[in-house]
Amino acid sequence: MPKETGMPQPPPLMISRVFHAGPETVFKAWSSADHVKRWFSPETYDVAEANVAMRVGGPFEVCMRAPNGALHWTRGKFLEVSPHTRLVIEMHVADDAGAPVFRVLTEVTFAKVLAGTQMDVVQSYEFIDPSAAAPMVAGASEGWRTTLDKLAAEVARMQGGESGTRSAVYGSFHIKRNFPAPVARVWRALTDEAAKNQWFGGPPDRWQLLERYMDVRPGGKERAKGRWDGGVVSTFDATYFDVIPNQRLVYAYEMHLDGRKISVSLATVQLAETASGTTVKITEQGAFLDGYKDAGSREYGTNGLLDALGSFLTA
Repeated sequence: MPKETGMPQPPPLMISRVFHAGPETVFKAWSSADHVKRWFSPETYDVAEANVAMRVGGPFEVCMRAPNGALHWTRGKFLEVSPHTRLVIEMHVADDAGAPVFRVLTEVTFAKVLAGTQMDVVQSYEFIDPSAAAPMVAGASEGWRTTLDKLAAEVARMQGGESGTRSAVYGSFHIKRNFPAPVARVWRALTDEAAKNQWFGGPPDRWQLLERYMDVRPGGKERAKGRWDGGVVSTFDATYFDVIPNQRLVYAYEMHLDGRKISVSLATVQLAETASGTTVKITEQGAFLDGYKDAGSREYGTNGLLDALGSFLTA
């Protein structure tokens, strides 16, 4: 797919988005009509009906309703279902009279990244009626952009962001890393704003810094606020309580996604000199709030930041 038809076919469409949730949650948003009806349509459209059964051969059928009330069915089925990592869906699009217009193969992959989950979509098209299909496919990129905006809102809802439910779930982790650098240099990388800016934050191609300051002393504050490529703004707000130069940092911090507080954490960072450099031990205890599901993302993200710290120290 696409099959050889003797007529020119458009290139595949590729689109990517990072969602601030674990792969399990983003994958689940594709799994039922209840979820799909909330997001699988571009801006100004909604989903009037859906029939979804996430299994190989199961249906993936969506009826989109245009602003003028016209209904447009897309009918297909799941060809591959690999939990939390990959979906492949074959779909058929018809005109208002039911005549076939084009076929499309949608391949979706889910990967854990520093910010949560990167979802990559690749769509390959096979035109049956090029005159009718070409205008539809020409608008697919923009349609997917606004559709994924809706998916981001559904993922937030699934994590309790719109439910009004109050809850707290607790988690902790311990990480130990060895760096081939003197303690004083590692300490500076952790406590000097100019140095920390070189490694602390999102990937440059996916994250834009909006606000940054830090004052590492007992009672001092730190903020790192940035916008991810999906439009979501993340904010790290910390307060330092214990600062022993070259030995220990203890701070508490809140994380917000847009205006929603998702967690409050206590972090302890300990440094020790070794024959080959510096050992850093991090212990973090977190309360994840009001339905937010961390699913190990915080520990994964911290490991990613320590990878970036290691690259900075060895540059």
